[in-house]
Amino acid sequence: MCGIWAVFGLTTNLHTHCASAFSKIGHRGPDAWRVEYDRKLKNCCVGFHRLTIVDCTYGMQPMKLHQYPHSMLICNGELYNCKRLAEQFDFKYETFSDVECIFHLYEKFGIEECVKNLDGVFAFCLVDVPRRKVLLGRDPYGVRPLFKILSQSGILGICSEAKGLTAIEKELNGEYKKLEPFPPGTFEEYDILENGKVKLVKSQRYFSPGDKPSFKPFVTYEDLIPNDHTGNIRKLLTEAVRKRLMADRRIGCLLSGGLDSSLIASLLVKEAKRANLPYKVQSFAIGMGDSPDLRAARVVAKHIGTEHHEVTFTEEDVVKILDDVIYTLEIPDITTIRASIPMYLISKYIQENTDTTVLFSGEGADEIAQGYIYFRDAPSPKLAHEDSLRLLREIYMFDGLRADRTTAAHSLELRVPFLDLQFTNYYLNVDLELKQPKDGIEKYLLRSAFDKTDVLPHEILWRHKEAFSDGVASKKKSLFVILQEIVEERLPQAYDEAAAAKLYPHCTPSSKESLYYRGVFEKSFQDLAKNFLPYYWMPRWVEGITDPSARFIKHYAAEDNK
Repeated sequence: MCGIWAVFGLTTNLHTHCASAFSKIGHRGPDAWRVEYDRKLKNCCVGFHRLTIVDCTYGMQPMKLHQYPHSMLICNGELYNCKRLAEQFDFKYETFSDVECIFHLYEKFGIEECVKNLDGVFAFCLVDVPRRKVLLGRDPYGVRPLFKILSQSGILGICSEAKGLTAIEKELNGEYKKLEPFPPGTFEEYDILENGKVKLVKSQRYFSPGDKPSFKPFVTYEDLIPNDHTGNIRKLLTEAVRKRLMADRRIGCLLSGGLDSSLIASLLVKEAKRANLPYKVQSFAIGMGDSPDLRAARVVAKHIGTEHHEVTFTEEDVVKILDDVIYTLEIPDITTIRASIPMYLISKYIQENTDTTVLFSGEGADEIAQGYIYFRDAPSPKLAHEDSLRLLREIYMFDGLRADRTTAAHSLELRVPFLDLQFTNYYLNVDLELKQPKDGIEKYLLRSAFDKTDVLPHEILWRHKEAFSDGVASKKKSLFVILQEIVEERLPQAYDEAAAAKLYPHCTPSSKESLYYRGVFEKSFQDLAKNFLPYYWMPRWVEGITDPSARFIKHYAAEDNK
């Protein structure tokens, strides 16, 4: 996890932006930073904030190689097949950095085949000075963030977070431009003109959810047994965890006690032992009081043998950080903000109290395996599958964004095995009926794959789905109730729907809570909601519900917090 930033073609205040805007993403890479200008390119500035994970001896960026001395690369990524690529294509690496393979793939095959051969997560900017080109690429599910701004006159800015580009966006007032997320699974090619401005020559999507990866897989397809879905799921998910052990820093895991994080935590412990990692895996759970998540996580930690940490938080903690969380997220979505509160707090604890830097989590399982409670109401297997694909296409704007920003804000790197490309390709192409909830149990196929394996206690493997805000708090007083009480105190006037619509015609806040969130968002990202948020996240196929919390869905039956 690092922070990348670059500007091309800006003729005014370039040095000012390098000094101020670039520093706004310093939390993503506190170990070192570097800014470079290229004398052959006019008005070009490239910057990098480094969090050292792989290759602690070198690996600094912008990366330059003796083989390609006049080009440079900045990349926020982890490329798990870097060594396999060297063997496959006889690359001669100069560093131990995994991202070096981007240079070699690009020079050998061009940008399209380069991104298609990367097994991992990434957002990069490669500046090909001899050919006067800028190449941008982002991983298929947008696990690593990237924003861009492109003006009508040919000014291009890119950054890991939008906050590093807002000053440039304001400077271009009066000129058509758009600050927006760079789309996942996409690469772009720009020509650098003689005056330093850029011209977009190609923008292409190279991957969609469910596609078969182009790279040589770690698990060969001959290793998969036809129709043995449970066995193949176990094999692929285990390999997804194993390949992500690549790190020179301590690895831990987030553990809510739910199915997804518990599966990943258990597989992580097994693979860490097999790899002879010189430390015990730390697990981290968070809740208020003795919440359902804390109790369940305690059971899992004992079963798998982690060095377990329990983090408790109070209503006062929520009061203190709420506005900071919204600024960190860069989005006013209600569900995302609610779910980010505990994740922000637990990340803060990890940074301040442990030496764990790399975190595994269960993000992505609900989208892939139809884990949200509303999938029980899907009209057909086909529509359920289509919605699963939609969720994966949009995960970078919601849960993926939450996972990245809350951890990156505290200089931690998150790894998400459920979004492994080979695993998602297999799972998404299983017969549609098999992926649906069965007997009122969501993710039935995934649970069945690990049944009777002792990977998890039976009561955890088959634990019912919790609304996140209930899991960390209680059914008696959910986190979203606490948030509404905070908003009521800060915004005591009555909610006026007509006034809200006039003030915010795009994604009009539908409640006082969402109105407050939008107001905080606008202070830092004025008028950018239309670029960042297509709509508020809501469950599908439910009627008469205006709040996105799962506790309002008829199937929901949360555990009481005694």
